[in-house]
Amino acid sequence: MKQCTTIGFIGIGVMGKSMAAHLLKAGYPLYVYNRTKEKAQPLLEQNAHWAENISSLAAKCDVIITMIGYPKDVEAVYFGQDGILAHAKPGTYLLDMTTSSPELAVKIYKAAKERGLFSLDAPVSGGDIGAKEGKLAIMVGGDKSAFDACLPILELMGKNIILQGSAGAGQHTKMCNQIAIASNMMGVAEAMAYAKKSGLQPETVLKSIETGAAGSWSLSNLAPRMLAGNFAPGFYIKHFIKDMKIAIDSAEQMGLDAPALKLAKQLYEELASQGEENSGTQALFKYYNRE
Repeated sequence: MKQCTTIGFIGIGVMGKSMAAHLLKAGYPLYVYNRTKEKAQPLLEQNAHWAENISSLAAKCDVIITMIGYPKDVEAVYFGQDGILAHAKPGTYLLDMTTSSPELAVKIYKAAKERGLFSLDAPVSGGDIGAKEGKLAIMVGGDKSAFDACLPILELMGKNIILQGSAGAGQHTKMCNQIAIASNMMGVAEAMAYAKKSGLQPETVLKSIETGAAGSWSLSNLAPRMLAGNFAPGFYIKHFIKDMKIAIDSAEQMGLDAPALKLAKQLYEELASQGEENSGTQALFKYYNRE
């Protein structure tokens, strides 16, 4: 992509704001839209342009990136009367980086193709830290020609960028990612709770176990937050519950049981019912430290 390419970014949340900032820094003209304009203010101060609605953004841009909340939001943003598909110019590249359903990704791809648009599902992993550092893992589904065209833009936001297959393959890969994280988060929280309960210094325990066979991104990055009582969201519990539901539904459609995933979802739903839905996923530690 040339730097005269105009990019639109919809969804300026915890991760979206950092992802969009990398595009600005690289010199791309950038239009942004978010339901709450205040969240986009830091980008506007860096010379991003505000779009009053989705249709006006879509009409101006050569590449449109979406990073929003739930599949129902994705469907509305793409298929609504004011939506992307109704207003994007032929030849526009559409990159949905939301974690959404594989079935919806295929639906967007087919509708885009009928309108002369190019669609990729490109969900990410790496949380707020990966977004800030431009080191996200990006899992892509769609045509190779569209992937190759968009790769220079994706490389501004991520380091591990892999085309997994046809439309929907990116979302299926993200479900594999979330399934692995769900069980791992239970293990990390339980391990730290055990260390605390046994009278050890959990921070010292962490130094011993994070470089061995127990090592994981969650252990190294989220266990310290747990121990510091920092439950601010790098990734919201409410969004993780959404992802686990998508994964369970997809697994059931394929005839696969996922008992560990179901248990993790149950624990997180219990936390959410206690008012923790806007906490980070590391707040699972609170479940094990109830009095």
